[in-house]
Amino acid sequence: MKFAHPPTPEQSLIITAAVETQDNLMIQALAGAAKTSTLVLIAEALPKKEILCLAFNKRIAEEMAERLPTNCKSSTLNSLGHRAWASYLGRRLNLDARKTHRILTTLIAALPGEEKKWAFENLADLMRAVDTGKSSGWIPDSHYSNLAKSLVGNDEFFAGLEDRPDPLFEELVLEASVESLHEAMLGTIDFNDQLLMPTCFPAVFDYTPLVMVDEAQDLSSLNHVMLRKIARKRLIAVGDNLQAIYGFRGAHDRSMQTMKQTFNMKEFGLTISFRCPIAVVEEARWRAPHMQYPAWAKPGHVASLHEWDINSIPTEDVAIICRNNAPLFSMAMRLLRDGRYPELVGNDLGKALIKQLEKLGPPSMKQEDVLLAIAEWQEAKLEKSRNPDRVHDQAECLRIFAREGKTLAKTVEYARRVMEVAGPVKLMTGHKSKGLEFETVFILDRDLIKKDQDQDKNLLYVMQTRSKNTLYYANSANYFSEKDDE
Repeated sequence: MKFAHPPTPEQSLIITAAVETQDNLMIQALAGAAKTSTLVLIAEALPKKEILCLAFNKRIAEEMAERLPTNCKSSTLNSLGHRAWASYLGRRLNLDARKTHRILTTLIAALPGEEKKWAFENLADLMRAVDTGKSSGWIPDSHYSNLAKSLVGNDEFFAGLEDRPDPLFEELVLEASVESLHEAMLGTIDFNDQLLMPTCFPAVFDYTPLVMVDEAQDLSSLNHVMLRKIARKRLIAVGDNLQAIYGFRGAHDRSMQTMKQTFNMKEFGLTISFRCPIAVVEEARWRAPHMQYPAWAKPGHVASLHEWDINSIPTEDVAIICRNNAPLFSMAMRLLRDGRYPELVGNDLGKALIKQLEKLGPPSMKQEDVLLAIAEWQEAKLEKSRNPDRVHDQAECLRIFAREGKTLAKTVEYARRVMEVAGPVKLMTGHKSKGLEFETVFILDRDLIKKDQDQDKNLLYVMQTRSKNTLYYANSANYFSEKDDE
């Protein structure tokens, strides 16, 4: 058997098991350990087998499709769900990405004055709650109970929301979710419906004799139920349970362990990181003690910077990564003042923060009043939130921008400018850094990592293993700029 790239001994064991047995296989692949290449090798070793490879998102699915042989089909769960639901209904589906927004705004428009005003002010949170219900596998109690199997009940769903809902909030979320279900039954769906409807209703997925799953640690409980309907004969999954960091957005907290038990899978390992140099591998062994590097690995460099400035940061292929958003926004503004062009990568929070700033008052509001309004917003959010850390981080982000403008209008203008900058220095949270790699990585304010929480431990491991050569630990307070006092 001839491969485009000779397999390592670890890969050879996996390929042998894939070819010579019918076992379901679980591959624990550490950061940078060539997991996608291993899936390609398996597919090449089974040229006569029809294989479905499930990727985490469309971009990854397209990248995998370019590398996989012709006996493989690469797809997302959303794409499979869309086809299965269309088949179940026996009609062409209408995909409406703004479906939740449309339904909620229609419901809110019918409310009386003060309730309408309050609901429109909380529209983003209402939309998030409806979407969370779908991704949780929630079918509202007593609706389609003869057809659908809900993964959570009403009480459990509302108890799990990040903010404690008041009666009007709960009523609107329930009404919008029910209306969304009705529309989905008639063929109008959104991206979340692509997963919810075919999983909780008796839709049937196309049969494929071998299903391969990438990023197995990131599947949600809903994804697990869906996978049981898709992988009806054989399953091979690859992932890294030490990179399980998406619990906050619904990922199963023991995804790979649960999958291994459900499908009675034989476990194999990929422990050699082809991305990280020797120094970074040794640094990451606190979390992955069995992590190895190839014989040709570069030495690399790991250091803590007691003082640093603009000259410490390379001009290309560099990322500054932090657990929280506020230090990143602050660093972005300092880099701008120092003549660099920092790019905040994948920061959806930025748009939400700008909207929140605009809600604080009139554009002419003075800086001291803006700061006062932020404090009042923070206090109100903390009374309802089950995640105070997130509220504190968002409030500090708002304050960082507010300190840059004499009026609210100037604050919003400056915030927009910071969000729109594109340049060679990439700034991102640890969650956004997953799947990326850089020659040089700065981990900013490491002390924000909570050492007693597994997801935070995993997050630090993810941040460390983005580095292909140099890894620095740096503190915001120790960054020196001559313009900081201007």
